[in-house]
Amino acid sequence: MKPSAPARRRSLHWAWQILLVIAMVAVLFLFIISFSIVHAADPQQLQKSDAIVVFGAAEYSGKPSPVYRARLDHAFDLFQQRFAPMVITTGGAGLDPSYSEGGVGHDYLMRRGIPEANLIAETQGSDTAQSAQRVAVILKRNGMHRCIAVSDAYHVFRIKKLLEHQGIDVYLAPRPDSRPHSHWQRVIAVLREATSYTAWRLGL
Repeated sequence: MKPSAPARRRSLHWAWQILLVIAMVAVLFLFIISFSIVHAADPQQLQKSDAIVVFGAAEYSGKPSPVYRARLDHAFDLFQQRFAPMVITTGGAGLDPSYSEGGVGHDYLMRRGIPEANLIAETQGSDTAQSAQRVAVILKRNGMHRCIAVSDAYHVFRIKKLLEHQGIDVYLAPRPDSRPHSHWQRVIAVLREATSYTAWRLGL
């Protein structure tokens, strides 16, 4: 026997109610994550650590892009201030297989004066999650468990969560003046990071 029209309407009503609740929970979760991303973007959490980890950005024919160079310069300053004895640069090869982001960052900092013995390059990670996982392995193999993570302001929240998931204690040092300048650029950047973080949490 087919359900009556009122029964079908009640079923449809409950289905829409369930979908509405799911959508509201998703929006609330995204709002909370976005707030956390913005909150993590400001302070420099400078504590003595085992290593400074610089997350990679674009490189051009062996030279760091302006964004990457700014991250590396920030890490150099922290090293000079003796917040950590080691600097780890991260990132695999992009379109040019001759260079990796991690290798380019390593060479840049060595040219700036950091001894090679104080530098480690992670050169295989194809994205932030892979780099974080490989950095955690590098840290643990070298008896290190605490790091300062350097990247852009809206990127560091996700980095912290990724490294903490691997059992690493993390302090954050976003590079200065790394927030997008326009309101809409900031909104897009935060939503992009929130979406990436949510996808990681869901195992996607």
